[in-house]
Amino acid sequence: MTDTVLDDQHLQERLARMRQALDACPTEVPASLAIPARTGMDEVAKRLALGVDHTVVAFFGGTGSGKSSLFNAVTQLDFADVGARRPTTSRAAACTWGDDAVALLDFLGVNEDRRIRRDSLLDATDQDDLEGLVLLDVPDYDSVTTAHALQVDRLVPLADILVWVVDPQKYADAALHEGYLRGLGARQEDMLILVNQIDTLPATGVNTLLADVRELLDADGLRDVQVLPVSAVRGDNLGTFRTLLRERVARESNAARTASAEMDAIARRLRPTVAERLVRVEPALVAETTTALIQASGAAAVEDSVRAALAHALPRSLARPEPPSRATVASIQTTWLRRTTHGLPLVWLRSVEESVISPEALAAQSTEAVGSVPLPGHRAPLIDLSWWGGILLFVIGLVWGGIGLSQGTVEPAAAAVGLVGLLMLSWSAYQRQVRARREATHYGEQVRSRLDTVVGRGLEAPATEVLGRHRLLQSALGLPETPGPEDPR
Repeated sequence: MTDTVLDDQHLQERLARMRQALDACPTEVPASLAIPARTGMDEVAKRLALGVDHTVVAFFGGTGSGKSSLFNAVTQLDFADVGARRPTTSRAAACTWGDDAVALLDFLGVNEDRRIRRDSLLDATDQDDLEGLVLLDVPDYDSVTTAHALQVDRLVPLADILVWVVDPQKYADAALHEGYLRGLGARQEDMLILVNQIDTLPATGVNTLLADVRELLDADGLRDVQVLPVSAVRGDNLGTFRTLLRERVARESNAARTASAEMDAIARRLRPTVAERLVRVEPALVAETTTALIQASGAAAVEDSVRAALAHALPRSLARPEPPSRATVASIQTTWLRRTTHGLPLVWLRSVEESVISPEALAAQSTEAVGSVPLPGHRAPLIDLSWWGGILLFVIGLVWGGIGLSQGTVEPAAAAVGLVGLLMLSWSAYQRQVRARREATHYGEQVRSRLDTVVGRGLEAPATEVLGRHRLLQSALGLPETPGPEDPR
């Protein structure tokens, strides 16, 4: 059960989202579902055009029940003083609070000269809490004029609140109970029975009358319908009735609930066209795909060879990247597609497949991307100079020290020269290791960056666009934003 207020803005926005989503998926939603959905949305739009922020409360009753008197008492207006003609039960009359509700009253069939706007006549703030109310005085249901009965039959399903006005003489009328009340069991929460003219009864007769009315309603299957004794003359319980109106005006109208229910029905019919849960391109899968292409192109081996070769003083050959085989790239793409589209309906899976790059193009672009990354040079002048200088000093120190020993003398300077040579050799060896790791890492990062671009442009971006349209439709159909389980394969 949603807590969302079903006002005009909410319903209009929901309808717009549904239309936008359907427009965005012309090939994924079959015509057999799209055409009826669009027709249904057009009908909802017509209903919304009448306005759903109004609550239609209609007085229904038989001849002499006092509907018009109650109408005037509730509106606190004498309609005869305002209208061109005194209201009768031959034509529906309406009083509106808040605005004129022109489109709605046109639809309900209320003539322009039978309309009154309550707050346009009295500047009273105590009417503000009834804003949006449309109160109708409907022709008698027991009229001998067929047109009157037809008006009643048409307005019963259109009213938000059905107020049945009965009097002490005709409350058990078969035309009322058999012709209307017994068939309205599903609308008990939208009904109210006003027992009017209780001012004509002795105090002891009111309870007896109410008990009889309650018994008849129970027999009609209307146990939940409220019964309220009133008097248009004395004003008995009219304050209570107005309070009930205020409470009902605060809720959504039947038109709003009907429009929402119609959109719910459209959404239910369209839901088989989308996945039940959120489907998206996972960043981890993109990274895994890039790694697989790095391996397939031999770039990982090249990175290892850079790390090993540059760590040696003497040049060693570097491995070279190779074009990945089409079969390997096709397998990588297939794995990516399967895991990305897991849970999607077949039509959406095909849309994703058609949007992404082909295995041939993926292989070619991967080869170009890896091949465009330059390999590092073997030479590093400062490190090489230190290496060869260290060797030279070490040899000088060794020879010098050997000559001194052969002459029976110890040459401290020779030992110092040799030690400096060793230190220079150690420093150059350490720097080669550092450079080897740095160049290998730099090469690997460049390769990954360029293959990330290939995967992003060829797979991730087009799939994200398709899945974005899929999510748009999901959202419009009211499906939750819950990720689905990943394909374990």
